[in-house]
Amino acid sequence: MDPLLIALVGFLAMMVLIVVHVPIGVAMALVGVTGFASIVGWGPAVTLMATEPASAMANLDLAVIPLFMLMGSLAAAAGLASDVYNLANALIGHRRGGLASTTIVASAGFGAICGSGVATTATFGRVAMPEMLERGYRPDLAAGSIAAGGTLGIIVPPSSMMILYAVLTEQSVLDLFSAAIVPAALAVIFYMIAIQVKLTMDPEAAQRGERATMRQRLHAAGQAWGVIVLFVVVMGGIYSGIFTVHEAAAVGVVFSFLLLVAKGRFTWNTLIGVLAEASAGTAMIYIMVFGATIFSYFMAVSGAAAFMVGAISGLPVPPIAILVLLLVLYIFLGAFFDEVAAMVITLPLVIPLILSFGYDLVWWGIINVVVIGIGMMTPPIGINVMVLNSMYRSISLGTIYRGIMPFLIAELARLLLLTLFPQLTLWLPSVLH
Repeated sequence: MDPLLIALVGFLAMMVLIVVHVPIGVAMALVGVTGFASIVGWGPAVTLMATEPASAMANLDLAVIPLFMLMGSLAAAAGLASDVYNLANALIGHRRGGLASTTIVASAGFGAICGSGVATTATFGRVAMPEMLERGYRPDLAAGSIAAGGTLGIIVPPSSMMILYAVLTEQSVLDLFSAAIVPAALAVIFYMIAIQVKLTMDPEAAQRGERATMRQRLHAAGQAWGVIVLFVVVMGGIYSGIFTVHEAAAVGVVFSFLLLVAKGRFTWNTLIGVLAEASAGTAMIYIMVFGATIFSYFMAVSGAAAFMVGAISGLPVPPIAILVLLLVLYIFLGAFFDEVAAMVITLPLVIPLILSFGYDLVWWGIINVVVIGIGMMTPPIGINVMVLNSMYRSISLGTIYRGIMPFLIAELARLLLLTLFPQLTLWLPSVLH
């Protein structure tokens, strides 16, 4: 059988396996091994099943992911999300739409120690939603700000998504972290503008809160000292050169554990729960990486990636048109898959295309994360929306989607800006170099 036909059949088989709920990493590995064997032979294919997982397990960059995931789980168990929220509320909660803006700022702060979009959404669904509803916020604005804020969990460094992208594309983790700072800041600014536009059109959607006294602000800052110190130690250590990314992750885990103890929240059951949560997330990511690398070998040996690059490059359209189609594809995938799956499934086919057009892979990594984040709150699915709906059945999907719309428009505006002006993303890495 022609290798290209084998590749097509394999890709369709992989999608069928995913639809029938076979784990994505397993589906990619099964198709990759079977397809590779049909072209090269079963001997090399079986060897691939051993060498690729072993290579991934020995990759020090990939080892950073479980450390940051453990740091995020420990931070959540220590109640740092509430501390961040209370501090942001003390500073800006009195402004029009202050609690919604507080949710955005706090989500960005918690994202810096969590690294997961879904976890950020679930956490602030518990922390922020009751506060906003109790103070007269309409459910659509409350839910929209939480779902949108959840996307900041994957764009604010350190992000597990960026580490995974760096490993799979052999890019520098530090370059990706520094490249994400400006886009992350733009996301917060654009979201806060979206809140103000929403309230200009519908002033009754939110009520003003009381202005916190200086004593209350200092008290909130005192309660949030752990978050502030953790952020400064981890991110300040990385960018100042005191720590490598690996060392910073390890220090962050130790400091998060000490915060858990210091806040009196340590129990053996809590620790076991944290370890189980971090282990489950790590195992899922590693299995996806195993599957993705094996599937990549299959695509390479079949010639599918080279064929697709040649076919698309030969189309009588400018590269920017192809890029726009890829962005739409990623938004679609982000609406149906979790963030890691949407990236892992597509990288073996998309990266050769991006390279053929001469785009920078660090820039594309940030764009990739941004569009997947947009997909996480895009109808008809949007995983962040589903998380909120499962937590608050009394708030309909239609209400949440209505609340998402101002933030979705803001995200599309940010995506356009980052696409047209790559220097917004690449300027800071170039300065640090």
